[in-house]
Amino acid sequence: MDLLALVKGINDILWGKLLVFVLCGASILFTFSFRFVQIRMFKKAFKHTFGGISFKGNKADEDGMSSFQALATAIAGQVGTGNLAGAATAIASGGPGAIFWMWLSAFFGFGTSFSEAVISQKYRTKVDGQICGGPAYYIDKGLNSKFLASFFAIAMILSAGLTGGMIQSNSIAGAFKMAFNVPGIVVGIVIASVTFLVVSGGISRIASVTEKLVPIMALLFIIGSLIIIGINASNIIPAFKMIFLGAFNPKAATGGLIGVGMKEAMRYGVARGLFSNEAGMGSSPHAHAVAKVNHPVEQGLVSIVGVFIDTFVILTLTALVILTTGALDGTTTGIELTQQAFVNGFGSFGGVFIAVSLFFFAFSTIIGWYFYGELNVKYLVGIKGVKFYKLFIVIVLVLGTLLEVPIVWQLADTVNGLMVIPNIIALVYLLKVTKASLIDFENKEKEKMKTSA
Repeated sequence: MDLLALVKGINDILWGKLLVFVLCGASILFTFSFRFVQIRMFKKAFKHTFGGISFKGNKADEDGMSSFQALATAIAGQVGTGNLAGAATAIASGGPGAIFWMWLSAFFGFGTSFSEAVISQKYRTKVDGQICGGPAYYIDKGLNSKFLASFFAIAMILSAGLTGGMIQSNSIAGAFKMAFNVPGIVVGIVIASVTFLVVSGGISRIASVTEKLVPIMALLFIIGSLIIIGINASNIIPAFKMIFLGAFNPKAATGGLIGVGMKEAMRYGVARGLFSNEAGMGSSPHAHAVAKVNHPVEQGLVSIVGVFIDTFVILTLTALVILTTGALDGTTTGIELTQQAFVNGFGSFGGVFIAVSLFFFAFSTIIGWYFYGELNVKYLVGIKGVKFYKLFIVIVLVLGTLLEVPIVWQLADTVNGLMVIPNIIALVYLLKVTKASLIDFENKEKEKMKTSA
């Protein structure tokens, strides 16, 4: 058996059965434990996230970054090539009904994301004078397990090179080769150089870039998607019918075009949804850990907004573009299906639009995941290891534009899966801590209301 087949077999077990069950089970547990905080405090989450945005240039430092900068960094990590390809893969493999199951998994995933952000705030610490946090830190302090913490940290660093590095640069190179005929090596050198300039500025420059880049890329994609959906407005209601009917009867939804059953619709929708919004994976808590907030629950609420933007905005718009433009043909999948949908909507300009969107999405992911990996390097060896880590990321970014990466995708899925296990163990073990923090926050909010009244 060759390496690719072996890794695929491992991933079939990890993502096909085990982790989907673990993540779904944990997200349902958290949702009920927190009394559906994603519904009760949804309005407060948006108000806290966007109500205090300052355009005067809040500067991140060794004590952390603003709550919005932390959200932007988290979204930068969450919204990557997987968002452009994730919805397409789910639809092509599980039919349009997979989107319904994607929504459902994200709804419960709010609870997991909330827990990650709160716990990362509770157990953050300073390393060499700089604020740090994330699963390695709360696994170490909360579980008192340096072994599991180190296991997570190593997996996260590898994933930063694979998921956040090689895959993203390869996707950018492929899109620019197709749209502008630019050689991969040129794209690789440019990406590596710009990345090095950003990360060399430390947390201050990373936060400054993500808080500007993320809104731009989100607005660009949202506007483009809404234009295409608007042009095909007569297909919007049929698209939603395909989603809801297909959730329980996929063959009827597509007239047999996608020959799958409800089991496949559920599997692919849940798996791609969890993989995209990363709730439970342990990546986004690194950003939420360094946010400057008055109470850990405030950042937990902000994390809910991140999952909402990722799944209910970006992924949903991608799905509607695919379904309203008639791009679904039963054979095309992944990023190619998304590209075809935008070409159907915009003509030849669609290819350019996706190339530009992909650059923003992928580059933001590179920056976000670099930051996640750096915090784990600091956990393992302190600040002295960061310069070697920067060199590692620069090298993999260039390599990613030169190599065929099916094995890289598979290895990335594997290390991402391995990150989930110690992270979920810690979150479940520390559930009482999260609940106590939520109760404390709610009591303080009640006191504020009494005082103001």
